[in-house]
Amino acid sequence: MTTAAVETGLFVLDSASSTVALKHRTMWGLVTVKGTFTSVTGQGEVRPDGTATGTVSLDAASLDTKHAKRDAHLRSDDFFAADQFPAIVFDVLDATRRGDDTVTVQGRLTVRGITRPQTVTATLTQAGPDAVALTTEFTVDRAQFGLAWNQLGMMRGLTTVNATLRFQRASA
Repeated sequence: MTTAAVETGLFVLDSASSTVALKHRTMWGLVTVKGTFTSVTGQGEVRPDGTATGTVSLDAASLDTKHAKRDAHLRSDDFFAADQFPAIVFDVLDATRRGDDTVTVQGRLTVRGITRPQTVTATLTQAGPDAVALTTEFTVDRAQFGLAWNQLGMMRGLTTVNATLRFQRASA
């Protein structure tokens, strides 16, 4: 359990120590496709009351599922339309730490230029004067963001997002 207080200030995402991955069941639920975004950036601010705001941005074209043809299809207009919408953005409007190491994060997720409210629960895994780390898992209904391609009904259900995000105090 992490009991240290997070100090007020500006933080930047440590991209080398952070990961955002997704998984989705496809082929009528028989196969799970997994992928990781290789380009993740972000920043945040811890306010004097202990709450936080910030942004995490993913390069939509950086999704790597270890299958080049599938990755190209995911970048296409059938899915992320990465040429037209290069970033997937999670804007943190309010992150509030609860009595334990749970953080309630209220924000907005933007995919393909469509923005929807998104609330997630994260676990604070590191808290100190110079670094903060969180992990979370949540689901997204891809159809709400215009990702409706579903040849022969192969893709149903929700996409699961797993994130480990480590922020370091910003240099003055």
